[in-house]
Amino acid sequence: MRKIIVVIMILISLFGLTGNKSSPDPSSWSEKEIKNWFAKKEWCSGWTITPDASINKREFAISYFKNKDRWDKAFNFLKNTDFSKSELKRYDIDDDKLFATFSEYMSKNETTTQFEAHRRYIDIQYVISGKEIINIAPLKSVNNVLVPYEATKDIEFVTVSKSRDIKATPINFFIFFPDDAHRPGLKDGVNSPVRKVVIKLKVD
Repeated sequence: MRKIIVVIMILISLFGLTGNKSSPDPSSWSEKEIKNWFAKKEWCSGWTITPDASINKREFAISYFKNKDRWDKAFNFLKNTDFSKSELKRYDIDDDKLFATFSEYMSKNETTTQFEAHRRYIDIQYVISGKEIINIAPLKSVNNVLVPYEATKDIEFVTVSKSRDIKATPINFFIFFPDDAHRPGLKDGVNSPVRKVVIKLKVD
C-alpha cells in the first residue's frame, strides 16, 4: 500500500510539472506567465535590442504562437541584417506574409502628421539611427476617420481622443497591432534625420 501511495505521489508530481508548462494558447495564461515568457526573450532569436514597455505582451504572445515561424523569421532578419548596408527599399522575407522596408526622413511636426491604423499587418518598428517620438493610442479612442481604410495599402488615417508619447531610439523597438493607432516619425525637440526599418507581419 505504501509503495502504491508513493507511486501515486510521483505521478501527481509529474503531472503537476507538466501542467505548469505553458499552454500553446497564451490567452489562457496568467499575467505572471505572460510576463515571464516575455522577459525570457527566447522569442527574439538572439536579437539584443530591448522591446519597448508599450508592447501588448499578451497580444504578442498569442500572435507569436499562432505564427511562430513567421515571427522567428522576422527576428532572425533583424538579428542578421547589416542595417548600415541596407538599401532604402522593400525586402521580401516571406512573400507578402512578411517583408521589411527601410526609410530615411527628417522627423516631423505634429501638425503635418496623422494617426494611422492597419488591419492586415502588424508593425515591428525600429529606429536604426536618430530619434523620434511615436504617439500611440488604443483603437477604441479613435473619434474621427480622416482617410477611410484603403485595403491595397492597408492603412487608414484617424484622429484620437487621447494618446501617449513614447521615445524611439536605437536601443528599443516597438510592435504595433491592429488595435494600436500610432503616429510615428515625430520630432523629439527639433527636426532631425532618422533611419528606420519597419517589418510588416501579416495577420492570419
